Amino acid sequence: MAVMSPIGQNEFRDAMSRLGAAVNVVTTDGPAGRHGLTASAVCSVTDTPPTLLVCVNRQAGAHAHLVENGVLCVNVLTGRHEALSGAFGGKGLEITERFARASWRALTTGAPVLSDASVSLDCRIVRNEEVGTHTVFFCEVVDVAIATDPEGLIYFNRAYHHLNAAAPALPAKEQETT
Repeated sequence: MAVMSPIGQNEFRDAMSRLGAAVNVVTTDGPAGRHGLTASAVCSVTDTPPTLLVCVNRQAGAHAHLVENGVLCVNVLTGRHEALSGAFGGKGLEITERFARASWRALTTGAPVLSDASVSLDCRIVRNEEVGTHTVFFCEVVDVAIATDPEGLIYFNRAYHHLNAAAPALPAKEQETT
């Protein structure tokens, strides 16, 4: 059997740039203090119990805060949050400056909830798994805040793309009569 050689880091990153993903600001607060970062490596795991996963580089400033606080909130961004994504994704701003750029509140866990997010998923971290350079946080969703009008901010091919909700499609029966 032939041994497959692994692909290179740059080739993998180029491939992953084609995997469009929602842009999120993941926040935490607790004994280690308030912190946050921009993340696109977030996805649903199961709805029983409601669980999602968040992948965070162990070198990220927020990593130790997430581990010690044991809670996080995934704030799904809208098109108007592109600058906020940059603020939480960069290394040039102090954490207090990042949070000063938006309005925040709290739900059940006390992790900062972006007041005008498309949706905020307030979570308790139930398990961590280390994989390569990252920690995969498995998070049980304990509370949600959902905006009335859904919008989205997607990162695809190394660029932001704004999404607006499409008008609901007519049921097939109604389409035949119009």
